[in-house]
Amino acid sequence: MFDLGNPQYQVLFLLPLVVWICYLFYKAWRKRKQIAFADSSLLAHLNPKQSNRKSVIKMIFQFLGMLALVIGLINPRIGTRLETITRKGVDVVFAIDVSKSMLAEDVAPNRILKAKQILSKAIDELVNDRIGIIVYAGKAYAQLPLTTDYSAAKMFLKTIDTDMIPTQGTDVGNAVELALSYFESGDEKNRVLFILSDGESHEEGAIEASTLASDNGIVINTIGLGTIQGGPIPIIRNGVIKGYKKDKSNNVVVTKMDPEMLQQLALSTNGGFIDGTYTKETIDFIKSALAKMEQVESETELFSDYEDQFQWFLGFALLFFLLESITPNRKTLWIRKIKLFGNETK
Repeated sequence: MFDLGNPQYQVLFLLPLVVWICYLFYKAWRKRKQIAFADSSLLAHLNPKQSNRKSVIKMIFQFLGMLALVIGLINPRIGTRLETITRKGVDVVFAIDVSKSMLAEDVAPNRILKAKQILSKAIDELVNDRIGIIVYAGKAYAQLPLTTDYSAAKMFLKTIDTDMIPTQGTDVGNAVELALSYFESGDEKNRVLFILSDGESHEEGAIEASTLASDNGIVINTIGLGTIQGGPIPIIRNGVIKGYKKDKSNNVVVTKMDPEMLQQLALSTNGGFIDGTYTKETIDFIKSALAKMEQVESETELFSDYEDQFQWFLGFALLFFLLESITPNRKTLWIRKIKLFGNETK
């Protein structure tokens, strides 16, 4: 298993490239100045011991040294021991509505960012539970399969936005049906689905899908995002609001949270509903819902021990910088005496 100890330093890979480009520009500028000063044969007589190849070799050593140094800072690590760990927890799936109505700003900063904030804080509260993430609009997609890797869950959470699904709409039923595929068959009582949405469902089949979830032992809890009064749907381009969505009559569309629909979804599986306006209360609701679930043992394989590899790359960096420092700019004396095909070796 491969892992990066300091992935934040990956941007430094640009440094050797920038230095190499600057070197090429310098070489081109130097050559133009030399041509303007004198022709190549005269320059060779003025400085017969100068080696053109040695300067390139020195630059290559510098480039490789910087590259090895950057890799050393990133610290690649290799997993050395695979270990099976038995966990006792709940399988929890979060389904996030990413339809355009989630851009409404009737809750701060807007509905979709509020949903991501709630989910991020909920992940911080998990210990041994497995988490999965679904995103849906006009169609549902699996964003993250069930896993205990909470750092990966947060990484996938950052990529969620309202532009990730081209099919617009709000098909809650499809999200519930997809959630069924996350859970293994059986009668365990440790399966819970949280739906974060404004409740505006434009498709049929949501209640039917929730009944199917109940038959499979899945409890659905819903978190409402938005207000009863609602708000307009902003049209955002390059991070700037250009206007608001309008209907065919050129009236601004107002999207409102539908708590009744979300409550029906939850009640059909003996779950609960909460208005997600207040983050702390919502997190307490999630924790309380998980505490009511039966915890089941599950086995997870992971690399429990990683060995740092940075020292190898720092050693290579030191070697390349040493080679660069001891490589002279002039031709080697004994090599200059050797002639190949009538030409003096540079």
